[in-house]
Amino acid sequence: MAGAGQAQQATPAITALPATPDTGTQTPPESAIVVLGSRIPRVELEGPAPVTAVTAQDILRNGYQSVPDLLRALTQNGGETQSQQSGNGAAFTPGAQQVDLRGLGPNHTLVLVNGRRIADFPLPFNGQSNFTDISNIPVGLIERVEVLSGSASAIYGSDAISGVVNFQLKKSVDGTRIDYRYGDTQHGGGASHRLTLTTGWNAGAFHGVIGVEGLYQKPLWQYQRARQDSVLDDPTGGLARRTFLRTDEYTDYLDPGAATCASLSGLNGGSTIYTSRPRYGADGGPGYYCGSNSSIAYGTMISERKSVNAFGAIGLDLPNGMELFTDFQASYSKVALLPDVLTWYYETADGNQEGTFYNTLMPTSLNSTKLDNWYRQFTPEEMGGLQNGMTRNRSISFTITPGLRGKFGKNQAWAYELSFNHSEYRSKVSFPQVVISKANALFLGQQQGVDEDSGYAVFSADPTRLYTPLTTAEYNSITENAIYKPRSYTDNLAFSLTNGEVLRLPAGPVGVALVGEYGGQGYDLRPDPKALEHYYVGLTDSDGKGSRRHWALGGELRVPVLSFLQLSGAARYDHFHVVDNSFGKATWNLGAELRPTSRLLLRGAMGTGFRAPDLHYVFSGNGDTHPDGIDYLTCRRENAGASYSDCDDYEVGITSHRTGNRQLKPETSRSINAGVFWQPDRSVDLSVDYFKVTLENQVLDLSKDELLRRESDCVLGETASGSAVNASSPTCLDAIARVQRYASGAFAGQLQGVYVNPINVAREQTDGIDVAFHWRAPEIRGLGFLSFALGYTYVFNHTFRQYQGDALINKLAYDSGYDIPRDKGTASLTLVNGRFTTTLQGQRLGRLPNYDENAYIDATTTFNLSAQYKLTDYLQLSGTVTNLFDTSPNVDPTYGSYPYYDISWFDGVGRSFFVQLTWKLGGKGL
Repeated sequence: MAGAGQAQQATPAITALPATPDTGTQTPPESAIVVLGSRIPRVELEGPAPVTAVTAQDILRNGYQSVPDLLRALTQNGGETQSQQSGNGAAFTPGAQQVDLRGLGPNHTLVLVNGRRIADFPLPFNGQSNFTDISNIPVGLIERVEVLSGSASAIYGSDAISGVVNFQLKKSVDGTRIDYRYGDTQHGGGASHRLTLTTGWNAGAFHGVIGVEGLYQKPLWQYQRARQDSVLDDPTGGLARRTFLRTDEYTDYLDPGAATCASLSGLNGGSTIYTSRPRYGADGGPGYYCGSNSSIAYGTMISERKSVNAFGAIGLDLPNGMELFTDFQASYSKVALLPDVLTWYYETADGNQEGTFYNTLMPTSLNSTKLDNWYRQFTPEEMGGLQNGMTRNRSISFTITPGLRGKFGKNQAWAYELSFNHSEYRSKVSFPQVVISKANALFLGQQQGVDEDSGYAVFSADPTRLYTPLTTAEYNSITENAIYKPRSYTDNLAFSLTNGEVLRLPAGPVGVALVGEYGGQGYDLRPDPKALEHYYVGLTDSDGKGSRRHWALGGELRVPVLSFLQLSGAARYDHFHVVDNSFGKATWNLGAELRPTSRLLLRGAMGTGFRAPDLHYVFSGNGDTHPDGIDYLTCRRENAGASYSDCDDYEVGITSHRTGNRQLKPETSRSINAGVFWQPDRSVDLSVDYFKVTLENQVLDLSKDELLRRESDCVLGETASGSAVNASSPTCLDAIARVQRYASGAFAGQLQGVYVNPINVAREQTDGIDVAFHWRAPEIRGLGFLSFALGYTYVFNHTFRQYQGDALINKLAYDSGYDIPRDKGTASLTLVNGRFTTTLQGQRLGRLPNYDENAYIDATTTFNLSAQYKLTDYLQLSGTVTNLFDTSPNVDPTYGSYPYYDISWFDGVGRSFFVQLTWKLGGKGL
């Protein structure tokens, strides 16, 4: 068929009709639309590259309660959508969540709202790279979500490497609609309220739509789930947490005595006990301390969130087909979460965290050198309640886009739009911290000099101070909130010109689009100045501030070569200026659509993409963080045949050194897709598409844990699972150089720190297939209309090479150090019977590596069930049960790290219930 010019023939165009109809009949679109992946309007929804669309109706019926819920279900989302339980998320980007198409990293997915860029979350993902926060996008105000996977920089510019996600908010409203939703969990905690209002008007030339959504989400605490409320849930046999710990210079535990711990038994909710750790006492015996089994669960599984979101699209029609318009979106949110309680250990004024000091009050019978080391975790009773230890993030984000659009020329064929888009994200984040000087003074008293023999600071510290609970006033006296006020922004002045029929060939109209852009982007971390010094225990952060300017010119062409063949192409040139560095990048895209019959589409596309070096990768200042790291090398040397998970006892505090890199090159990519879309009749359609994305010069911070594992592999010559490793490979030489170990002293040879600055790595590649199937049955008497939808993604390969000359790493292998599923699937079955609609939806997550990285855990499937009933034409009641069968995360008998399952892909929330009432005022019925 000819394509757009013949869409209204008796034999309709291929249109990918909706999968969940309200009736048994569908009609093809009657006018041209703009489909993600092209700026030229078209009639067919299916083009040279597959686009997945999720409507507001799909969101309701499939039980998605938030944007992260929705994107987690997308089969193309091969990377994690950061869990609210994530310790890294809490430490670096509290409250934020992301999307990661094809598992290539969240900074390689371009996120748009109403087709326009929004500002990055102002704090970097995992302290490394900028990314777009999707948690503040109001799910109740979404009209449609479109997902295009593959390199699309020729259309959208930088960042569109693994794909584009566009959130289209409601653009037209018939009357006023009010939605109230209440949610709760079966096992307690996490209740929520959401109120959404949308309305619009059309007063002659003045028209618009506005919407407001308010959300109150109560927190869900880890201890509210029996699966993870104690270290006794550890399948590998957990140890009580060390609430009160004293060690000597050799890290042997010094026995506090059962009576001492008994006097502390009321702390941690009455769970503090006298307990021990094997092999950590004198002469290899048990090391005794005062600890708690249940304090491990002092954290939030779901964050507390209070937010208000608003959007609007307002227009004024002018003569000659012109329109003045303004689109805006604004969000205000307050998020509170607790990653863990605070801790204290002795830290020197210059930031040395070895923790050892010379104690004149230590009996020589315990330690002849009198070298002492104290460690404390603070309890809820001392804190005045866990709420007083929460990290809090108050954020304001907004996007405003004024502009002028219109048409001109013969038959008003040319459409233009001139707009200026400004988007900004501001936060005030409060991180509770322990102050070094105040805590040292409280626990140890005043320093009395330096011991000449050992070089350690001298204190006369009475151990009873360590084992004496603090009053809340004392706790408050040694803690402060580190206040960060980060800001990010993006500006873009854009002009576009499109014509769906610039000329007509025998096979149909030729379409063209031109675009020009000029803008800038910037961020400023604005950290607490004290966090840049050695002021807080365990925290020496880095600053980051920078900006860049950008301009681009691009064009797109669609040509019907034959009645059954249409070709399309796009090209774009982007130029960036960053400090004293300027660089440009040209990208292109080619696509083909072959329709041998009106029901069959063969399609393919190939293109290039790029990402300008991430601002924080470039501008991050010098800084140290002080995470824990596992000394895999020492562990495996001392324990022949030890797996990685056997080394948890070798976790020590380390220093992670990081700085930006202004010599980074742009990342580049190539992608191809080829597939078939078949619609034998109106009741069924099937698409199968192959994809391949190759990413080169990728910028990554080296992973601390991966670096430590690689060091052990390289020094020992094999992985923990026995695979041979070339110790002279570029990666091994680099890993060994980046790991810092004490050169002398009591800790000689032990792990001290790592260097993890960003670098351009050589290559990452992934390929696989996407499958989509829709079936709509004719009306079944007495039952109604049935429809079925299926989406499935299977990854053939996902490989990574850090340096040229290294062997390829298979990221899908269980011992690769990566955590990516090979396949994901989503299916739904919907029944429509008059005023009643119900949908059963299932989500399948393929197998993942176990914690020991020597096998896989099984694939998992969860189900959601929803139902809607129209009480009247203007009143509807909806109900949803998520995780219908109360499925728990798969048990991994090797998972020895809290909460004892993979939080990248699972949570312990359990079955949840939601009830929604929708009331329509005016206009057509629901």
